[in-house]
Amino acid sequence: MALTKNERRLRIKSRVRKVVSGTEARPRLSVFRSNKEIYAQVVDDVTGKTISAASSRDKDISSAKGTKAEVATLVGKSVAEKALKAGVDTISFDRGGYLYHGRVKSLADGAREAGLKF
Repeated sequence: MALTKNERRLRIKSRVRKVVSGTEARPRLSVFRSNKEIYAQVVDDVTGKTISAASSRDKDISSAKGTKAEVATLVGKSVAEKALKAGVDTISFDRGGYLYHGRVKSLADGAREAGLKF
């Protein structure tokens, strides 16, 4: 029986999450990508708290015009700025089972540009 695309992604995600977990010193930057939008949040898995979050649905980002990859870069910059305000400068990147390519890569590059280290 063949796996659906989403089942395959979830299997990869669980494999990645066995290794990548966020601590207070080095929280996890988690990415979720839908067909239309992209979401990112910086999570401390020890306490189960979200430190900062941003998405393409935020008011300042949704008004921006451009391709989905360009919008993903803005989301990366936004989540990085919020994380830096919260005192986080180093993170571990959780691609959420998606390939590190396209919008996911754009988001990561935007976060790096804004000053996050990973």
